[in-house]
Amino acid sequence: MQEYIEFFKAHPVLTLAWVGLFIAVLVTWLKGAVSKVKNVNAQEATLLINKQDAQVVDVRSKEEFRKGHIVNAVNIPMAEIKNKTNTNLEKYKAKPIILVCNAGMTSVQAGELLVKDGFEQVFSLKGGMGEWQSANMPISKAKR
Repeated sequence: MQEYIEFFKAHPVLTLAWVGLFIAVLVTWLKGAVSKVKNVNAQEATLLINKQDAQVVDVRSKEEFRKGHIVNAVNIPMAEIKNKTNTNLEKYKAKPIILVCNAGMTSVQAGELLVKDGFEQVFSLKGGMGEWQSANMPISKAKR
């Protein structure tokens, strides 16, 4: 134990950085455990789509959506979800919704907004479109 105390005294910046990282990991883990938005991988998303008729909502910009998206996905950009300017989502309120973005971060934020608005089953695609494509899952470039 004495060695640890000596290390902490000799390396205060390194110690603070380590403690900061530990707290950040702990907060992220707790936030994910308490969140009503559940992360799903590509295989789980496929099961939700096929078995529970889940609706895929792509929260990326219209340009990114046109470059490639999940088959039968609906494009509702994050800005429209924040401002509540798109009423097309209301019809999916009782249905499972899988939110998709580029890397899986923006979709979680959109999911939290939707949960506050009363949506019951909200999922976020872990890793976003990048993970979807790396899993060799099908994409569509057709304009929707």
